Amino acid sequence: MSRRSKPERRIPSADPIYNSVDVSKFINRVMRRGKKSLAERIFYATIERIKERTNESGLEIFQKALTNATPLLEVKARRIGGSTYQVPIDVKADRGFALASSWLIAAAKNRGGKSFVEKLTNELIDASNGTGAACKKREDTHRMAEANKAFAHYRY
Repeated sequence: MSRRSKPERRIPSADPIYNSVDVSKFINRVMRRGKKSLAERIFYATIERIKERTNESGLEIFQKALTNATPLLEVKARRIGGSTYQVPIDVKADRGFALASSWLIAAAKNRGGKSFVEKLTNELIDASNGTGAACKKREDTHRMAEANKAFAHYRY
């Protein structure tokens, strides 16, 4: 384990259109091989499609989808006396955002459809309604934490 102090967290600057740090973090997660302009085009096209389909603010749907996909509990493997236990722990806000955004993007990639914009649009709309693969992943994570509640006293 490193004896040095932990590095300070870098927070990306807010995106120019919506002036939101969450949007810029999500765009950075969508980005592959450093192609940020392509990731921005994909995200903004997705928000426009959501606005057309639902007649609501695309950013509100995005925020609602993130909230619905963010886990509150997760399990972490902890080795005690030769046995490995799945110990439920609370998820911090930063980790919850990271998990939710990566689950949303992974679920969108696994969806059927023509373009990634279309897939991401459908996944965000489904997640905002509480359905979709990302919300199912959240429910599975919560269910696993609930099942292993007996090992909560091993929390660290």
